[in-house]
Amino acid sequence: MSEKHRLLVVDDEDAFRVGLSNTLLEQGYEVTTASDGEEAIALIKSKKIDLVLLDINMPKMDGYEVLAFIKKNYPFVKVVMLTAFADLRHAMEAKRHQADDFLSKPPDLLDLYTTIERLLEK
Repeated sequence: MSEKHRLLVVDDEDAFRVGLSNTLLEQGYEVTTASDGEEAIALIKSKKIDLVLLDINMPKMDGYEVLAFIKKNYPFVKVVMLTAFADLRHAMEAKRHQADDFLSKPPDLLDLYTTIERLLEK
C-alpha cells in the first residue's frame, strides 16, 4: 500500500471498535475511532477521511443518519455499513441510503480487507 489511507471506525461497542481499529492499524491504515454518530460527524468535519466503517445500530444517532450526512456533505468518502443483524432488509436499506457496501459483524477479515481495498481503488 503506497499511500496510507485514513479510515474511521464508528461503533458503540468498545471491544469491537478497539479490536477492529487495531486489526486495521496492523494492515497499515491510519485509523481514527468514534463511539457514536455525533462524534463521527465531528471527526469527519475536522479530519480527512477516505473510508468509514459505520455501525447501523447506535444510540443518539444511528448509522443511516450519519451515512446521509456523509453522502450529502462528503460524497467522495466511502462508507461500509456494519451490523450484527445482517439481513436483506438492512442491506437494502444501506444501499438505498447510498452506502458503498455492507458487511455483517463481526466481518470476515479477508472480506473486510478486500472490500476496503476495492472501494479505495475507485
